[in-house]
Amino acid sequence: MKYVDVNQALLTTGASALLIVDMQEKLLPAIQDTDALRGRVARLAQAARRLSVPVWATEHWPEKIGATHPDLAPHIERTVSKTHFNACREAVFLESWPAGRSRVLLTGTEAHICVLQTGLGLAQAGYEPVLVTDCIGSRRASDWAAACERWRRYGLETVTSEMAIYEWLETPAHPAFRDVLALVK
Repeated sequence: MKYVDVNQALLTTGASALLIVDMQEKLLPAIQDTDALRGRVARLAQAARRLSVPVWATEHWPEKIGATHPDLAPHIERTVSKTHFNACREAVFLESWPAGRSRVLLTGTEAHICVLQTGLGLAQAGYEPVLVTDCIGSRRASDWAAACERWRRYGLETVTSEMAIYEWLETPAHPAFRDVLALVK
């Protein structure tokens, strides 16, 4: 059994940021189970905001694919437009990334394209990308599964949205516990 330092293994609000990748109006109708996906991402983003975790988004060619879905937009602090599938290839993306936020939780679409490439780009740049598996989507289940398999092949971390929320909270004594619990239930 491999023993780890739990203080480094668990997500913390001070080191985390949430990235919503390309959850755009014109793309989402093609994504499997899109309404449920959008709901889970919105709940995670709301929890992040209540716990002072920065929430960023990317929009891939918004003039062609549209803006971030209006259900998600109110929970986003900053949106970066991009033309590359890997957001790290956009100069403004990492230049202005919030200081000290090395653990980047990735959500969004499509899991096997922009989410995966951005995660690999973040890892290459020295960040610790964390794939939120219940908050990513693709048009086909086989593409979603391939993205998760490839993610693990490169030794990158995966969590679910509830895992992230409860790790951020740390205790039911947290002042925001009841508010955040209402999002989970």
